[in-house]
Amino acid sequence: MSDTLPFVANFTMKLCYLDYDAVLHDGNVLRNRNKGMTIKTPGRTFFEWMPTLEALLAPYPDLQIVLSTTWVRELGFKEAKLELSASLQDRVIGSTFLHPKIVKAEFDTMPRGMQILGDVERRKPTHWFALDDDAYGWPARYKDNLIQTTALLGLSDPEVQEKVRQKLAEMYRSGNAQ
Repeated sequence: MSDTLPFVANFTMKLCYLDYDAVLHDGNVLRNRNKGMTIKTPGRTFFEWMPTLEALLAPYPDLQIVLSTTWVRELGFKEAKLELSASLQDRVIGSTFLHPKIVKAEFDTMPRGMQILGDVERRKPTHWFALDDDAYGWPARYKDNLIQTTALLGLSDPEVQEKVRQKLAEMYRSGNAQ
């Protein structure tokens, strides 16, 4: 599916905006032109908490994912998507960055919450939440849509897992609009 489609109202669309660093693995990631990406924290591996996300989302097969990670900017959309497991890749419908009307320099200076909110305004999901460690500049009106993680624990944190379970249960209760 093209990343730029669909940007029309979908009255049953439920989305998870997904960051990678400090969500699916340790947040202490370094990018180097020669060495690529590395995790500086000893003993940590990329995407080590991905099975946790798969398990949390498994009961909700229609929940879709929009990538809100800098990995899209660093690697490209297709490459960033390919870092995910097949079951998560199947849920990915696009990214916050790839849109024909987005100016790169403008996007790079926006806080993550504003990047996500811009995508929400284009896609018009009925329900959505974001998994991210970055709360800087997050619009106060949408704070309840952010499930904030920490750099060291990401999705391995039982409290974060519980918040995801609660948010998903809330989203899937009939008649609950966000």
